[in-house]
Amino acid sequence: MPAGRGRRSETPPGPSLSPSRAADFKTCPLLFRFRTIDKLPEQPSADQVRGTLVHAVLERLFDLPAVERTLEAAADLVTPEWERLLAAEPALSSLFSAPPPVRQPAPSRAIPRPAAQSPLPDTAASPAGAAVHDSGSPAGADPSPGAAGAAGGSTVEGSGAPPLRDPAAVAAEADATGQLALVDAPAGAGAAARLDAFLGSARDLLSGYFAVEDPQRLEPAERETLISAMIDDELLLRGYIDRLDVSPAGDLRVVDYKTGGAPREAFEGRALFQLKFYALVLWRTRGVVPRALRLLYLKDAEALDYSPDAGELERFERTLVALSQAVERAKRERDFRPKPSRLCGWCNHQALCPEFGGTPPPFPESPATGLSAESEPDRLSPTLRDTPVA
Repeated sequence: MPAGRGRRSETPPGPSLSPSRAADFKTCPLLFRFRTIDKLPEQPSADQVRGTLVHAVLERLFDLPAVERTLEAAADLVTPEWERLLAAEPALSSLFSAPPPVRQPAPSRAIPRPAAQSPLPDTAASPAGAAVHDSGSPAGADPSPGAAGAAGGSTVEGSGAPPLRDPAAVAAEADATGQLALVDAPAGAGAAARLDAFLGSARDLLSGYFAVEDPQRLEPAERETLISAMIDDELLLRGYIDRLDVSPAGDLRVVDYKTGGAPREAFEGRALFQLKFYALVLWRTRGVVPRALRLLYLKDAEALDYSPDAGELERFERTLVALSQAVERAKRERDFRPKPSRLCGWCNHQALCPEFGGTPPPFPESPATGLSAESEPDRLSPTLRDTPVA
């Protein structure tokens, strides 16, 4: 296994948080329950799978000698990496068997939109079932793996209507499959044309990467690394870092690639929360506050740098402890309330949500503990990233 690539560890027995699950609870406690306790399945979207593919290509790109890290070489990795993902998850091929919706269904009710606030204030604990906010954007915004992917989606229970979809979710899925460019595809050739467009759109995102970074001048210290730390004597934090750069002077830079199509203000709120999470773990395990946290938005060919300090990370640590306490209290009281927001339009579970006329399943008698498989907004579980380059 190449140096710096992590593997999943066993499920920890006590309280634990990952960036995704923490963001789920902040976004909507009921969403957290569906994913972490009920472990309801979610169909991945083409947009999310494309993110997984691009992450894999960028990881493999740095296996090449520096002089060979060109856009052409990255583009050549797209098809073999897709074949590797498909071998691990054959069901992904079904994403291209039918076209996704191009237009947003007329909603039967409005999707709430929270008021804008300043980003990243630290807060104390909130009551069980209520979100602990760290970002004023839709908290911990998550394009919900598969939310945009179910082409028609399931009918919202009790309403007889299709699920509400945020127009951005529909647009992201159409973009991932090149749907708007396939109106003239020959009869019977739609699936192949959609797959070709999907792979082409992944190559387009790689062009965005090369517009903001020159990989020939970089030698990452670690890639796709699982990091973890224990805080407050019992809370385990862990998650995957896309890339960690270390300067000759020992300065750390955490780099995260963003390919998803969620609302930008929501996505950025989650992304900054995620990077502060990683910065805290690195500080607690290596004794160094990262000099920079870098977000690379590949679709927009933009880079956003953020520099935390020790005081900020101490406050953030207290926020995570309070968040964990709220999660554990909600588990004891079996109280996971829905929290309506614009992100409802990305959710896979509207049919079971009381806000949409649904009924959650009975609470498990022996709810799962610890972390479920980590899944970030624009990529799938690390089970698809565990196989090293042959």
